[in-house]
Amino acid sequence: MAKPPAVRPPAAAWLIVQPAIALLEFDSIAVGIEAGDAMAKRAPIDVLHAGTVHPGKYLVLVGGAVGDVEEALAAGLETGAGSLIGSVFLPSIHPDVVDAIGGRRRVGTGEALGVIETRTVASIIDAADAGVKGARVRLLEMRLADGLGGKGYLLFDGPVAEVEAAVEIGAARITGPAGPAGTVHRVIPRLHAEMRESLAADGRFHERLRVAGAEGRGAGVAGTADPAGRE
Repeated sequence: MAKPPAVRPPAAAWLIVQPAIALLEFDSIAVGIEAGDAMAKRAPIDVLHAGTVHPGKYLVLVGGAVGDVEEALAAGLETGAGSLIGSVFLPSIHPDVVDAIGGRRRVGTGEALGVIETRTVASIIDAADAGVKGARVRLLEMRLADGLGGKGYLLFDGPVAEVEAAVEIGAARITGPAGPAGTVHRVIPRLHAEMRESLAADGRFHERLRVAGAEGRGAGVAGTADPAGRE
């Protein structure tokens, strides 16, 4: 009898089952596709997500057992070396970072807001994981590339001292092209209520105007529904 095909775990559970991930970021779509293929062929990874992001970059994200992810990462680095602009390998990624990669957003309620902005997706994921592991903060959200000209940014929430520590730790992890020269970070104590409301609703300026216009026309809160599952 033929062996049944392997069934991958649901998207929401894959990092809980196998906590290692690697992400490679390429400035060539063609090279990114070739590298993703090489990664999938090198090792039996549990999950592979690949695709384009602005501005014309290509991302390959793999997850699985630590050794398998390391093997896949090596294949991607070899194949796509000339077009690689960022990479990150996390053998034990924090669950909050998993949620943020998936688009989950949280509302801040702490004493301070921490912001880290980088030039690459790989570097902001690395910074998020380091910061949330190194201090008692909540990762409110992480935006990746699309609509940001390829940049990434994150928001930390918590007591001032803890947010300061998380931002310092996260920013220190960023190296290469997205290093200190390409990184901006701030800690903002006692964020104004209207700014907090704007961030909680949607960080995109045109979306804020759209919602405000809908409310002004008597649409109530119907235009503010959040499909991203914000708490």
